[in-house]
Amino acid sequence: MTSDIKFGTDGWRGRIADDYTFANVRRAAQGMAAYLTANGKTGSVVVGYDRRFQAEYFAAAAAEVLAGNGFHVWLTPAATPTPAISYAVVERGALAAVNLTASHNPPEDCGFKVRDENGGAIAPHGLEQIESLIPAAGDDAAIRRVPLKEALADGRIEYHDPHPAYVAHIEALIDIQPIRDAGLTVVIDNMWGNGAGWLSGFLTGGKTRVIDVHAERNPIFHEMLRPEPIPPNVDAGLAAGRAAAADCVCILDGDADRCGFGDENGDFVDQLRVFALLAYYFLEKRGARGTIVKTLSTTSMLDKLGKIYGVPVVNTGVGFKYVAPAMMEHDALIGGEESGGYAFRGHVPERDGILANL
Repeated sequence: MTSDIKFGTDGWRGRIADDYTFANVRRAAQGMAAYLTANGKTGSVVVGYDRRFQAEYFAAAAAEVLAGNGFHVWLTPAATPTPAISYAVVERGALAAVNLTASHNPPEDCGFKVRDENGGAIAPHGLEQIESLIPAAGDDAAIRRVPLKEALADGRIEYHDPHPAYVAHIEALIDIQPIRDAGLTVVIDNMWGNGAGWLSGFLTGGKTRVIDVHAERNPIFHEMLRPEPIPPNVDAGLAAGRAAAADCVCILDGDADRCGFGDENGDFVDQLRVFALLAYYFLEKRGARGTIVKTLSTTSMLDKLGKIYGVPVVNTGVGFKYVAPAMMEHDALIGGEESGGYAFRGHVPERDGILANL
């Protein structure tokens, strides 16, 4: 069977109330449940969501279907960054995650991301299997679900806040206190997204001054075309950085898995240079060694760094559904793509805009 719900480079996305409906979210969730069952998986699934219109209700619909198929569900109680949802899979010992987010898409859209037991993107052959198991439109009998209230009462669905475990894990990866004590002025452009309060929470508590902008929930994404961390969407955040005479501007996309940067002049630093700078930091400053995984469409500066420091560079197709499996295969030092998504060894094989900013 060929499904009308198609998974692209990072899940299925559609226009709310057009093709992205509650009925279709339930169909996608049933396909995910059938995929896990077909592969002999039993246990729990993490379900999270972003700040888009109706996202919490779409997440509840997906959770109901997963619970109806016999899976225990850890449901986030609030909009949660994608990397924190991914880490919750590992921290909870879960089978997978379903994340109701359209990331950097226009405000009219929502999405359905899936993650494997490592918290990383599911490889293309797995996405194809999920698609093949999605029931036909209108086949309500094929969808097994249990009402949210009932599932919460009997424990099949439980609320779980990934924040404390995620914070502890990130603080084990990075010594953040010197940044807090540095006396910097940092503007954080949250792009109205899930990262609001998360990055600033790491940086407060010392001499560094943190200014959050676009931190409220606003599903129309005022002052930007979409929450994608590139010009002109970042122009208002960069202007806030100039107005505050900030040392840098840290930018998060709509679900905080990708990032952008502004320098001390409020000028944008593109994601290709950032990828090279991150790799250089690990190789030169930390003295770390390991494979660099990059998509074919990103910067050749990484190939040059690989030669200088004697580390392999692996090129993949575009999308983290290719990058994540390659990172696992090679125990990569860093992996990333041209759109500002970077993943790091010791963390989940998933883009993390919060960690990259730090």
